[in-house]
Amino acid sequence: MSDRLRVACVQMSSRADKAANIERAEQLVARAAATGADVVVLPEKWNAIGGIDTLHEAAEPLEGGESVRALADWAGRHSVTIVGGSITERREGREKLSNTCVVLDPDGRLAAVYRKIHLFDVEVGGKVYRESEAEEAGDEAVVAQAEGWPVGLTVCYDLRFPELFRVLALEGAELVTVPSNFTLATGRDHWHVLLRARAIENQVFVAAAAQVGEVRPGRPSYGRSLVADPWGIVLCEAPDEETVVTAELDGARLRRIRRDLPSLASRRPETYGRLAPR
Repeated sequence: MSDRLRVACVQMSSRADKAANIERAEQLVARAAATGADVVVLPEKWNAIGGIDTLHEAAEPLEGGESVRALADWAGRHSVTIVGGSITERREGREKLSNTCVVLDPDGRLAAVYRKIHLFDVEVGGKVYRESEAEEAGDEAVVAQAEGWPVGLTVCYDLRFPELFRVLALEGAELVTVPSNFTLATGRDHWHVLLRARAIENQVFVAAAAQVGEVRPGRPSYGRSLVADPWGIVLCEAPDEETVVTAELDGARLRRIRRDLPSLASRRPETYGRLAPR
């Protein structure tokens, strides 16, 4: 494992046109690879965003699906690990879709699969969002491997659930990825503070790749993709446009922080019985 890992976050303005989104993502992944990135993170639903009909039309299986094939090609072509944001996955024998993050290794092989656990069923900014109308929740936390670094996988709304991030940290994650499509209304007040808090309390790096702009009419996305270190310092942040931002992660710094401020080691799980009542 190298003590250094270069991570790039791709920020997009995806819409309903799947072919156009894939073409644009290819360009941005190439730009990210050109910065020397070892790991490239895409945003949530980078290949298609829209209502229920759009999601069903764009949905694909992992095996043989055009979006996963594209990710595998880009990973192999550029010799990078790709955390493929999320796509809408169609699974055999299931009525509802999954919001699924895949990880492709530098040889283009499927290395990990995570299905979004927490579905965004809220009313905010005068808009109603009901992910559960089209999608079903995942049920497993996943830690992948990228260039020898353990990487915890999450998607967007998962950011609001510190239990998941703590589970990932306890399972060894040193970097947690957060591909997102945060609303403008919530992003303005919550995006930075939540990402920095998850990094600080779990003493991990956090890489959040986001959608930006009006990806759906009347439903603008916040953007501001960023990477934060285990002290909560923002190492890079995107402007309000489609772009790529890159940061170098220092494993030695993470270990120093965990050694000098040993909050993970100071946990007292025997007192936490009420955390997850059944």
